[in-house]
Amino acid sequence: MEAILIPFLTAAALAASSAAVIAQDQAAYIDDRSDGPALIRSLYNAINRHEYARAYSYFAEGKTFGDYRSFVQGYAETVNVQLMTGTVTPEGAAGSIYSPVPVAIKSTEKGGKERVFAGCYITRIVNAAIQEPPFAPLHIESAELEEVSRPFEKALPKVCYPPS
Repeated sequence: MEAILIPFLTAAALAASSAAVIAQDQAAYIDDRSDGPALIRSLYNAINRHEYARAYSYFAEGKTFGDYRSFVQGYAETVNVQLMTGTVTPEGAAGSIYSPVPVAIKSTEKGGKERVFAGCYITRIVNAAIQEPPFAPLHIESAELEEVSRPFEKALPKVCYPPS
């Protein structure tokens, strides 16, 4: 039997190490593909945690805003992102369910500059009962966002439309 050594920590040392872990990882890990808004929240959770490979994976293959390196560089100045989602009305079409997700995003950059974006993400899942392996989960099919001058609290679009 091999002995396992556990280092002794004082209460102060334990509190300091716990605070460092919490400060480093303030956003709890969220990876939820249960519906369109949950998927978009997961996307921005990954961005806030600087988990860009995970964020990039939420997009349908070939549907991102460029290659992975460009995607990551697009967030080089981003410190934090806040997200609001609006009402979603899923719509079925040709064996798929599309969910247009209205969003407002407030991005805080290094140096404190804040930018507000508004628009729509379209999420899609092919009916799970007709899929063959490998299973394709709910993903982001498209995104149309633009920077707006409205305050974040008033930037959320009222409605988004599924693809025609």
